[in-house]
Amino acid sequence: MTRRWTINGRFLTQPLSGVQRYGREIVAALDRLVVESHPLTRGMEITVSVPSGVREALELQAIELDASGNGTGHAWEQFVLPAHVSGGLLSLCNTGPIVARRHIVCIHDANTRTCPSSYALPFRALYRGLLPMLGRRAAAVTTVSSFSASEIARWRIAPVDKISVVPNGHEHALAWAPRHTPSTEAVAGPGTIVVIGSNAPHKNIEMLIGLAPKLKMFGLRLAITGLAARHIFRSDGGPVSADNIAWLGRVGDGQLAALLQDSLCLAFPSLSEGFGLPPLEAMARGCPVVVSDQASLPEVCGDAALYASPHNPAAWLATFVRLRDKTGLRADRIARGLHRSRQFSWRSSALLYLEAMQRIDCEPRTRAKWHDA
Repeated sequence: MTRRWTINGRFLTQPLSGVQRYGREIVAALDRLVVESHPLTRGMEITVSVPSGVREALELQAIELDASGNGTGHAWEQFVLPAHVSGGLLSLCNTGPIVARRHIVCIHDANTRTCPSSYALPFRALYRGLLPMLGRRAAAVTTVSSFSASEIARWRIAPVDKISVVPNGHEHALAWAPRHTPSTEAVAGPGTIVVIGSNAPHKNIEMLIGLAPKLKMFGLRLAITGLAARHIFRSDGGPVSADNIAWLGRVGDGQLAALLQDSLCLAFPSLSEGFGLPPLEAMARGCPVVVSDQASLPEVCGDAALYASPHNPAAWLATFVRLRDKTGLRADRIARGLHRSRQFSWRSSALLYLEAMQRIDCEPRTRAKWHDA
């Protein structure tokens, strides 16, 4: 008998961030496993159901895309998508239809609870209502790290025995072809610290920006990608400016790869992360990382990273200087990072999803009874 699974493709209408990258790469890895006729895919029929407004379609060989009705956003996901699901449903990017029961949903973090100031009130309210309902009704809940699993359980979004960890992978970063633009080439160098910018308070970018004068004393500078200077302001309301801060705005994967390979390190000072994909990408590209010593980052980076407290700017400064000046330290962290990154694989994560699908397909009565209890 054919086992039918639908993948919630709403993420294909959204701008690419770490969550959407996860969705795209898991689907691509599942597609490759179907092409290979992996034993876990035998007898399966997998489709990606998408609303209108897909930004960039996936290039798939075996999994088909199905344009499912009109509408977009949460309305499409809650009211249109369920009518196009004839078997199991896999939702990879935090949300999914509440009515679905043979449903695996990946909730990446509990940041709307732990870092409420990073999110607008309507978004916070939506997630605080929606995620616990999904956690109760879905057949299985996945997340991207053990840290995130503990937070999801702590906030009673889902019971701990229902949560499994299916992490991010690194392989996509290996496909990036390094290619400088004039702006990235102008700032790359042995004294450059790369920062993936976001104005969300929990990303803690302002701590690094505040270090700029002291960094300058040691011949160091920040190259901030993904964020323009006008998005960060001093307490007096004026824009942050320093001649050792380069505001690069959005850069493509190739430009980021070139910047990482030709700079001192990536700095990632987050207060909270469900996973922390940029450090993994940097390690895969042979760039050392200096990261926060809390949340999921020690779990992801292991002994490959250098760590500092996100509340201690002086520790970050000292770590940057030590990485630049201590003989052999940078080469050691590059080697460790390359080794560490290979422990995270999209293929392995896709196999975990196939195993979860198989368990649900084999236990429909047990699952239904649990939901009706």
